[in-house]
Amino acid sequence: MAEKNYLSVISGATAENTRLTRRKMIQRLLAGAGAAWPLAASSHPIYELLRSNDAILDEAEQLGTANWKPIFLSSQQNEALMAFAESIVPGSRRAHVSQFIDLLLSVDKRENQQKFAESLSAMAAEAQKRFDKPFPALDEGQKNAFLTDASAKPDKPESSGTGAAPKQSTLYGHFENLKGWISGAYYSSEVGMCELGWTGDYAFAAFPGCAHPEGITEDNS
Repeated sequence: MAEKNYLSVISGATAENTRLTRRKMIQRLLAGAGAAWPLAASSHPIYELLRSNDAILDEAEQLGTANWKPIFLSSQQNEALMAFAESIVPGSRRAHVSQFIDLLLSVDKRENQQKFAESLSAMAAEAQKRFDKPFPALDEGQKNAFLTDASAKPDKPESSGTGAAPKQSTLYGHFENLKGWISGAYYSSEVGMCELGWTGDYAFAAFPGCAHPEGITEDNS
């Protein structure tokens, strides 16, 4: 696992604002980092949503309530996303990653909504095909094996032939799309910020490298 680097301090928090909202954390981080979001590529849809949609970020403070229901995702899609998120970035359930992604998708462009749904569906279908059961029902070894294969970048992704190479290229693209959403949602949460070194007493200038560079730890038990 990569060595954890702690965040650079840009200001101390006063007693009354120690509890930063997700919106305030993102605003301060982006301001200190030159409007960059290192944990998600600037070309990824979540980057723009996190950077500019203050209203939806304020709504995120209500996530995790007992009567929560998905807005954009179906119940089955949400269950699959929760399982993928927890395996890609452990701790995602506690950070309500699937709920936050659902909220963001509910206001995103139709094009991005469709792309996300396609990636989630393709990953779920491939897991079902390989193991004859849905991803959430797989044991940890099966989940890690599947995600390790999906996260392997093809040597020649531009290949236009038939067979394993183009199929792997497509699966890798779907994995990267989901990972962008999941890592962006996780590391913009209080849980993710604490993992990176935030104690509630400071605001930070920039993120260090992601603690899960490939998204998968060696042991998720």
